[in-house]
Amino acid sequence: MRNFDFSPLYRTAIGFDRLFDLVENTNASNAGGFPPYNIEQGKENQYRITMAVAGFSQDEVDITQQKNSLTVAGKKHSRNQDTKFLYQGIAERDFERKFHLDDHIKVTGAEMENGMLHIDLVREVPEEEKPRRIEIGSRLLENVE
Repeated sequence: MRNFDFSPLYRTAIGFDRLFDLVENTNASNAGGFPPYNIEQGKENQYRITMAVAGFSQDEVDITQQKNSLTVAGKKHSRNQDTKFLYQGIAERDFERKFHLDDHIKVTGAEMENGMLHIDLVREVPEEEKPRRIEIGSRLLENVE
């Protein structure tokens, strides 16, 4: 993948340093590419992450949201040591995948079906933080005496 130089944007974009750092570090944090995943957008503020976790059961996958970070980790239980593979093409390795979430994104549910893990997310912006139209010539604050 290509490396991008964001330094010209630092001159005109104020307060976006964290965003540029996240973009630059995305490849480093998910270098393995396992397990594969999709990110879908449903309605305007609804999202879904779908991960291919074939071979993992529900009790072997852990989903954790902490502030603006979502971590999905899979840890296989101990395997039978007597099993001898002639060929092993199915990856059964442990994994950890991290997603950086925007403000006000919350996980609303997760389900596993046919080896696919679906994580539903929604953006819930508080009413006081939504944009509002200000009429010209109006006063928002009343004089307090």
